Formats: sequence, structure tokens, C-alpha cells
Amino acid sequence: MAHPDQHPRADASALADRLSRQVIAVVGATATGKSDLALDLARALTQSGRAPEIVNADSMQLYRGMDIGTAKLTTAGQRGVPHHLLDIWPVQHTASVADYQQRARDAIDTLLSSGRVPIVVGGSGLYVRAALDRLEFPGTDETLRAQLEQRLAGEGPQQLHAELATLDPAAAAAILPTNGRRIVRALEVIQLTGAPFTASLPGFESVYDVTMIGLDGPNDWLDQRVDERVDRMFAAGLVDEVAGLVQAGLREGRTASRALGYQQVLAHLDGSLTVDEARAETAQATRRFVRRQRSWFRRDPRIQWLSALEDPTKAAVAMLTRD
Repeated sequence: MAHPDQHPRADASALADRLSRQVIAVVGATATGKSDLALDLARALTQSGRAPEIVNADSMQLYRGMDIGTAKLTTAGQRGVPHHLLDIWPVQHTASVADYQQRARDAIDTLLSSGRVPIVVGGSGLYVRAALDRLEFPGTDETLRAQLEQRLAGEGPQQLHAELATLDPAAAAAILPTNGRRIVRALEVIQLTGAPFTASLPGFESVYDVTMIGLDGPNDWLDQRVDERVDRMFAAGLVDEVAGLVQAGLREGRTASRALGYQQVLAHLDGSLTVDEARAETAQATRRFVRRQRSWFRRDPRIQWLSALEDPTKAAVAMLTRD
């Protein structure tokens, strides 16, 4: 492809033609720079005559008030690009991927029907697939769910995670041992369907014409990025944010209260961790989560991977404009 400065009109025309009915997804692990890349792509699309809008696929950015600890973009940080599915749930709400799927599909379909380009952005792998792919989620059984919740309270998430690892190693590898809600859901699906939880996820078949762009980088670089990110969050007032959300019902939120950073700060507010310990545990847990995210996304053969260290915006635009 010619350098963007040499033939901007030709590039803009090619980009507009290519994206007339397409969805773009920007995925990857925490701290790889997905939001910046998505905004840079939105600027490129605007120059091509398209109207880009971003659809959030970060499960914790769905919650109102969970801003610092999720690295949610401020209004100014969104650079004038409309964003969808931010701040839709109160912190007491228990997340439902099926609910998110319906909302995401509605947003994407509305954008496509009005000639705008949806850019789905996030690191929550199941939410990305829910938005884009032919996934149908098994129902729930209230009695069974209550039994598993009771076991979770009595035995703890580690014990149930070990059980899940025996029944469905792939699911256990993708779910943090501390994420009791997702462990319970996986065990519920296994008991309801008689099949591994991962068997409920079909092959990688999208309901849209989608280009999936993945961002990644070296392990040491990512670890450093995570540490710096966590330091910024605590410096920006994460403890005060969590304290305020406690008044809004954070402790009652089965999903929100287990979010990385929020769980650790709640432990600090309870007196079981110092601030420094909460910061260190948040960084450590996030580094582990990053590895799980990378493992999840690497299984998707549709993702075209870019290095976060080598001008990913230029590479992404080239990817979208080539024949």
C-alpha cells in the first residue's frame, strides 16, 4: 500500500467501499492499547467518509461508576466518537452474557442500518463472541443454581474450580479460580447439558462480515504495562471510587464486587489488606488474567494479530484497505 500521505483520497475511497457493511473488532489482553487503536481507526474511518461508533465489549465497563479501575475512557478521552454499552448496569446487577448479547446486537444492527461502522472493542472474550458469533446460551435452573451458590459459599471458589478443571479443563483454564460466579455458571451448564461448558460454544462463525484485529506484545512489556496501569489507578483514586461504590451497593453485586482491583480494594476497606498489598495483589491478579485473555483469543483463527509496539494503527488501516 502507498504511504497514507501519498494517496489519501484513494485510501479513503477504498476504506469506505470496504466497510460499507462491515463490523470491526479490536481485541486483545488488558493494557495492550485497544482503546487507543480503536479511536485511531475511528479517525481514519471519519476521514474516509464513514461514521464510526464504538461498541463496548468489556464486561466491567458496563457498570456505572466503575471508571478508574476499568480504565473507562472519560468523555474527553472518547475524542468525540460515540460509545455504546458503557454504564448500563448498576453495580448490584448480576451480569448476564445473554442480556449483553441482545444489547450488543441491537447496537450493531442499528449502526449498520444507518450506514455507520461499528467498532467492537474489548478484552472480555466471551462478550466479544456473544456480540459477533452464532452463540446461544443455555438457560438456567434456579434450584441447581442455588445449590451451587450454597456450595460456593461453603467450600469457596478454589474447590469448585478444581472440580471444573476435572470436568472441563478448557473452561477452567479460561476462568480465574477466584471468579466464583463464572465457575458456578460453568458447572451449572455442565450439569444441565451433560456436556462440557466449552461444548456450548460453537465454532468461530460470525453473524456479521467482521474483521477482527488483535493487539499483543512481549510478556515483559505487558507485565510492565499492567504494573504501570495499576499504579495509575491507585494514584487516580481507586480506593475512593470503591468506597463510594460501596454506598451504591457494590458489596451486593455478585459480578462487580469480584472485578480486578475492586475485589482487592474491598479487602483493604475491610482491613485485611494494606493499600500497598491491595495494589500488589491487583497487579498480580491482572497479570494472570492477561495470560488467560491471550490464551482465549489465540484460539480464534479469524483474528489478525498486530504488534502493539510497531505502529498498529498504520498496520490496521493497511489491513482494512487491502484487497
